[in-house]
Amino acid sequence: MRADRLIAVLLLMQSRGRVTAAELAAELEVSVATARRDLEALSAAGVPVYPQPGRGGGWSLLGGARTDLSGLSATEAQALFLLVGPAAAVSDEAKAALRKLVRALPRTFRADAEAAASATMIDPTRWGERDRRRPEMVDRLQAAVVRRRKVRLTYAGRTRERTERLVDPWGLVDKDEVWYLLAGTERGRRTFRVDRIVEAEPTDEPAERPDDFTLAAAWQEVVGEVERRRSRTWATVLIEARFVPVLRDHFGRHCEVGHGSDERGRATVRVGAPTPLDIARQLAGWGALVEVLEPAPVRAELARIGAELAARYAGAS
Repeated sequence: MRADRLIAVLLLMQSRGRVTAAELAAELEVSVATARRDLEALSAAGVPVYPQPGRGGGWSLLGGARTDLSGLSATEAQALFLLVGPAAAVSDEAKAALRKLVRALPRTFRADAEAAASATMIDPTRWGERDRRRPEMVDRLQAAVVRRRKVRLTYAGRTRERTERLVDPWGLVDKDEVWYLLAGTERGRRTFRVDRIVEAEPTDEPAERPDDFTLAAAWQEVVGEVERRRSRTWATVLIEARFVPVLRDHFGRHCEVGHGSDERGRATVRVGAPTPLDIARQLAGWGALVEVLEPAPVRAELARIGAELAARYAGAS
């Protein structure tokens, strides 16, 4: 019996007062027999759950027994343990929050909750590298986001030229160990790499933020725009079907497998990258295992790379 389903049964009984096994089964998408076993197991575990036979009967909690997690759904409760558990390995605050969450559960559920919390962890140190801690700049910017105060940034762009900007900080995102600040500017929403922010001085001026802004939705728009830029050029190639997973691993989401195959059993695949040269560089190592059908610029870049390699290593045995 899963801990999250136990919590779901309790929360449903708290909110409805009385439930039948059939109602629980429909709500939790399990069989009636499974729902009945869950109710009986709760009672056997010492939770004051009692059946009331007869017309209009069902199962109810004696005295409306409650838990401090009554404001959460079962899925939300377990998600908290799964989310906070990994973070507790690197954050004292998360560790404290986890202890409070576990104490809020009925005693009979705590072991399962602690198991869910310890199911995964985060090790911030890569093999052979120093411990990577969250940059101090992130904490400073996060405080400005929470307090909703404008920040004066000194920012070094790609050319390393420094500029000063007054921005409305909206949120921070950690993408593959690189932090980004999403902020409002005179030119609309902009995304700044935190490692390029030289200085960040919070002001006392209130920051503005659109009423309909959500960080998750805004970040998805940023990711979509980046992905569009990263796949401006597409090439159609032929490759043996057994190598398609490897090609997909190289190009990720910019790899589309077509239907059918040619007379030699090769699959038709479309791959994308910012430029023809980027695609050619990825495919050059495949040699004759890959045949590029189009576009011509990619074929030309491959021919150029091949000629350079042949000239460089023509005398090698």
